[in-house]
Amino acid sequence: MRRFIPAALCLSVVFGACKAKELIDPTKIANDLNKPGSTYKLMKDVANDKYDPPKDGKLTDSQVQMYLKVREHEKAIAKVAADQFQKNANEADAAKNSIAGVTGVFKTLGSAADLATSDIRAAKDLGYNTQEYLWVKGQIATVSMLSFAETAAKALSVQTDAAYAQAKKAYDEAKDDQTKQMYKQMLDGYDQTRKEAKEATEVNDPAVAYNRALLKKYDSELAFFSGAEKGMEQFKKNVDKFAQDAKAKQ
Repeated sequence: MRRFIPAALCLSVVFGACKAKELIDPTKIANDLNKPGSTYKLMKDVANDKYDPPKDGKLTDSQVQMYLKVREHEKAIAKVAADQFQKNANEADAAKNSIAGVTGVFKTLGSAADLATSDIRAAKDLGYNTQEYLWVKGQIATVSMLSFAETAAKALSVQTDAAYAQAKKAYDEAKDDQTKQMYKQMLDGYDQTRKEAKEATEVNDPAVAYNRALLKKYDSELAFFSGAEKGMEQFKKNVDKFAQDAKAKQ
């Protein structure tokens, strides 16, 4: 029995490695995306998944790791979907004003849908509950938006402080009440801007504060995906433009 256990473990590791390699195989991904009704089936599976989020709204360490694994696998799916989109778009453009061109447009829009759902597909491929993944994604997005708001607020604060100092100097040097009143209104406006910026970045939700502290452990991993998303966002803008152009031609 003792000899059997290591052998079983080895087989398990080998099987897991093979499964992981299969998941990121571009050919397999392309075949899965091109199956008729694949998007409809995915949406149906997502609708059938059930998940009750914790009432306290707090993430767990394992959920953050799940999110990172999904995002890692998403890259492979998104790349295949993006390549297919570009290929179909080029073919549709070359065959425009023909039946083949119309077919190409539909195929391109299908690739756009594949790209938009690449992270959900990744979660499904990895065997995760898609509803739980979407909840985790939302919680992480909330923390990310807060961090973005704080960065924007800091930049605004520097500008506001500089403008306030200039207005205060002009107010102090003003010789008449009308001019002083004008600069007083400017100073009041800057004070209001500071107040609103501070309120926008205050963390009043214990769950957000907790999740933010938890995500600090994964700053480098999350930053990597954030950087990768910038290029993907531009590509998605191109996808949106193609979809709008296609609708305009109908």
